[in-house]
Amino acid sequence: MRPVAASRIPGQRWYTPYLFPLPALVLFGVFFAWPAVTAVQLSFTDYDGVSPPVFTGLDNFVEILGDARFWTALRNSLVFLVGLFPLLVVLPLPLAVLVNQKLPGIRTFRMLYYLPVVTSMVAVAVAWNYVFHQQGVVNWLLTGLGILDEPIQYLLDPVWALPALILVEGWKNMGVYMMVYLAGLQTIPSELYEAARIDGANGWHRMRRITVPLMVPYIAVTVTMAMLDAMQAFTTVFVMTKGGPQDATLMLGYYIWAEAFEKYDMGYASAVGLVLWVLLIVMALLNYRLTSGRRETR
Repeated sequence: MRPVAASRIPGQRWYTPYLFPLPALVLFGVFFAWPAVTAVQLSFTDYDGVSPPVFTGLDNFVEILGDARFWTALRNSLVFLVGLFPLLVVLPLPLAVLVNQKLPGIRTFRMLYYLPVVTSMVAVAVAWNYVFHQQGVVNWLLTGLGILDEPIQYLLDPVWALPALILVEGWKNMGVYMMVYLAGLQTIPSELYEAARIDGANGWHRMRRITVPLMVPYIAVTVTMAMLDAMQAFTTVFVMTKGGPQDATLMLGYYIWAEAFEKYDMGYASAVGLVLWVLLIVMALLNYRLTSGRRETR
């Protein structure tokens, strides 16, 4: 009688371990790998979604270089990213420190603060449309306090439209970033803070010398998340401004959709999407390089 291998259960087939990840691999292939490969192929073609794709080589990428709306969308996306940084990367850290305290009602505060995250982005955008309306709460408050003489049409003003979207996107997603920081704070040994208190360190010194250095890996995660959120922003733009007024809120996520489904230029939209993907990879690698350097010098 042949001895049974110690690492194999009697009756088990050689392919049994591969069956467990198979459903996840199929979903990954169907909903990510195959569309991604197809998009790369389409980026080198002229394709309107109906006629067969026609190979055009690098024509789409040459067209991007001379496309003024692409550069406007790229500039707006970068401004959007810079505007989101204080709301999504900086502010959630002190908030996480606050909710990490054992204070009365802190669980209720956590729940309320996280509530916008689980609310539909479409519902949030529609609600904020009313808030920013000429007769909305913002204008009522600012004119009542005497800060404004006349109401402002925030979403129709090229100066105010993009800051308004930054505020909405930051308010909606701040809870996610706070929870990431909160998870990181709970890994820091409390003995470090107790020793710092004994040495006379105040709250600011504890934050600067203990919390921030030990939270660098989590800050790297939130920076990457913020970059992905900002550069691919679509729902807020689609619901609130449609890229207007005068392309003041045109961003790459919306621009790709508009090229694909309003102009039916799938090949060009795929090329812009490929450029966005390369840009995100470069930014993520740069972020990793900077934060890994800080971890090594701690």
